[in-house]
Amino acid sequence: MSESMDIHAILQHLPHRYPFLLVDRVLECVPGERIRALKNVTINEPFFPGHFPHHPVMPGVLIVEALAQAAAVLSFRTIGEQPDDGSGYYLAGVDGARFKRPVLPGDQLLLDVALTRRMREVYKFACMASVDGQRAAECEITCVRRPLD
Repeated sequence: MSESMDIHAILQHLPHRYPFLLVDRVLECVPGERIRALKNVTINEPFFPGHFPHHPVMPGVLIVEALAQAAAVLSFRTIGEQPDDGSGYYLAGVDGARFKRPVLPGDQLLLDVALTRRMREVYKFACMASVDGQRAAECEITCVRRPLD
């Protein structure tokens, strides 16, 4: 069963807040399988004045972070829990990252993440970010759930 999520539901599933929350809407989520989410990229993003002043481009590392945040929402939906003060999901690895086109102010960044493997508290995802049907970035992400110290 596919479900969508607005920003209020996303805030219940991610500990991130402005300026580091990089998922604006979940278009569809099938727990245990995949998620499709959206990041609206605006000129007001805090990174654009420095990256780059005369030609603003979303940093690739933040595209990967947006994919990782979508993966975290999928993880929480898969196990039927929400973040708590006792544990959190951490990025454990990024493999095969490739960047195909720049992401610019005004773009809608579509985040497609598929759960490919789960072993206990370790999750692997195949991830792709696109704009207007064009691939912007792709990678494999590994996340792990760990107790907070």
